[in-house]
Amino acid sequence: MRAIATGLTDVGLQREHNEDSFSVLAEHDLYIVADGMGGHRAGDVASRLATETIAEFFRTTANEDVTWPFHFDATLSEEENRLLTGIKIANRQIFERSARSREHRGMGTTVVGALFSPRKGRMYVGHVGDSRCYRVRDGEIAQLTRDHSLINDYLLAMPELTEEQRNELPKNVITRALGMQDQVIVDLQADDSRPGDTYLLCSDGLSGMLPDAEIRELLVASPDICEAAKKLVARANAHGGEDNVTVVLVRVEDDPAKS
Repeated sequence: MRAIATGLTDVGLQREHNEDSFSVLAEHDLYIVADGMGGHRAGDVASRLATETIAEFFRTTANEDVTWPFHFDATLSEEENRLLTGIKIANRQIFERSARSREHRGMGTTVVGALFSPRKGRMYVGHVGDSRCYRVRDGEIAQLTRDHSLINDYLLAMPELTEEQRNELPKNVITRALGMQDQVIVDLQADDSRPGDTYLLCSDGLSGMLPDAEIRELLVASPDICEAAKKLVARANAHGGEDNVTVVLVRVEDDPAKS
């Protein structure tokens, strides 16, 4: 199998500047979306630092020790170790920049990264915060990541909360992000891919504007991923465009060179 991908970001309708960043590193089958936070445009610094640091780590370690400067976790695959290490290095870079620069103090960013292994036919996903990864397969959509948000943490600890109690909880408070501390916990998972699968990485400027059913509808109706990305961004803006909107779409298909 092989993966093809595209990415698109838009400032939205109500923000003055774009604090989202994305990276599509086709030569490494690596895809990243980051959604920055922080005053005085520090958010765009943090998100850009995240995507650039992870991408650079993959470029420079293609034929070297892929876990520097963190130890290799023998319980994880090589791909998971590589993705985990890239995200951890980005966290450290953002934290250190924030600590030494008054202008960037307190900045942070969410991140979701996906690494495809053509050899194993698996998509490895790592994330911190509330930027998401979805998979659309056979016309059905599944959210593969769990938002690191206050409301989700409450629901995990107290699943019996009533609808009224849930509505009283703040909706946009994240509990984990890159740059908040010198170490970070990264959620990792692996998904066995099939030809025809479409993976969507996005900031909450998309997922906060569109219900999952509408995202699914647009992706199923648009087989061309470039067109699908444009339609997703346009639809988020049509719903109000309250935040920056970033999408990366990855389509898994049979590799004609191997057939």
